[in-house]
Amino acid sequence: MLDLPILSQPAVDIQTAPSNGLRVHVESYGCQMNTNDSEIVMGVMHANGYASATGPDDADVILLNTCAIRDNAEKKIHERLMHLKHYKKSNRDLVVGVLGCMAERLRVKLLDTKLVDLVVGPDEYRRVPELVDSAMGGERGIAVKLSRFETYDDIVPLRTDGVSAWTSIMRGCDKFCTFCVVPFTRGRERSRPLQSIVDETKGLWDSGFKEINLLGQNVNSYRDEVSGYDFSDLLAATARALPSMRIRYSTSHPQDMSDKLIDTMAEYDNICKHVHLPVQSGSNRILELMNRTYSVEHYIGRLERIKKAMPNCATTTDIITGFCTETEDDHLQTLELIRRIRYEGAYMFTYSPRENTKAWKMGDDVPDDVKSRRLTEIIEVQSEIARQINTREEGVTHDVLIDGPSKRDATHWKGRTDTNKIVVFTPLDATPCAVGDTVRVKIERTNKATLVGHMLAH
Repeated sequence: MLDLPILSQPAVDIQTAPSNGLRVHVESYGCQMNTNDSEIVMGVMHANGYASATGPDDADVILLNTCAIRDNAEKKIHERLMHLKHYKKSNRDLVVGVLGCMAERLRVKLLDTKLVDLVVGPDEYRRVPELVDSAMGGERGIAVKLSRFETYDDIVPLRTDGVSAWTSIMRGCDKFCTFCVVPFTRGRERSRPLQSIVDETKGLWDSGFKEINLLGQNVNSYRDEVSGYDFSDLLAATARALPSMRIRYSTSHPQDMSDKLIDTMAEYDNICKHVHLPVQSGSNRILELMNRTYSVEHYIGRLERIKKAMPNCATTTDIITGFCTETEDDHLQTLELIRRIRYEGAYMFTYSPRENTKAWKMGDDVPDDVKSRRLTEIIEVQSEIARQINTREEGVTHDVLIDGPSKRDATHWKGRTDTNKIVVFTPLDATPCAVGDTVRVKIERTNKATLVGHMLAH
């Protein structure tokens, strides 16, 4: 293993400006990358004198950080913009902006509605304060230029208190799956320097965070261009620098899930034993049409290698049903793969055609009712598998990182296992609990989504 330097200098921060008396409210939609991007935007705005609003009611600026991966995601934003008309009517000076992937995809179309004052793509967040100032002067603006270099590695995201923090280690994607707009809305791959990421995670630990989630459209292809270190090296460096912090990552591409990465995960106890590995389909024909660049056989081999190195590692996935030309036999192959792999969980969707992708030209030829029926069958099979897997957890003891009280019963606490399973448990009367604590919990009963148990004495 490479001998990586672990330095102690803090991450570089943008100089904080005096307050300008204005408040900004950011709403984030879509993936965890958007959550972290919203924190980056808030970091930029804070450095330019803006305070955080408690909500849209007391905001001078409302920014929607959007997702464009599926049609439903964009519909949510259009609906939300209609809701914001009320705030515009009651405050004529209110500035409303659309950020992120939807801004990059639709661009000037979003400015056709008088409600939107600025449109900013994922690589132009440094310009948000400038564009807001212009909008307050009556000049609407757009900034959607993609960059081959922007990683925001010198910006410290503005985070709220919590247990788990998101950190983007790279931006963009070079895979060009035929169904996906990400390469067009977020640009090509570029990675942050390894040291800046390690420094940021050390700052998060000092701020009280107990878990870090390393993010990228395809984290497996991370590479520090100066040093040549890859994602396995970054994981090892972070694990060694912060041996008490839980480390997670998402998302991986099956083609780039290397033996080195698997062995690194197995070597360090604080790297969580959970792999999210999107398969999308169980049919090699569909995978080829999707340009996924791997076969079902290769995918199964990677999962077998993961289980060999980490027998208790949990696996989750993404599945798209109803892709262009998908037949009933293709669908049955996906069901068979789910039964063979036996995932702990899955994100399951019907195919949603996106303009400018190669799949858009293939035609959306699977009827909606067929898509819905196939999705229902996939969900039913996966739900039963998840229920069976969780049933085997009864009587098992787990280390649980507490993230808050149970929503259903405030006398109970809620947290997650190393394998990312949700646990609700009763505390010991004589032992106080707090968010951020790691406690031992014995599981008593389960369902397909949650483990329920009681806390054990230390």
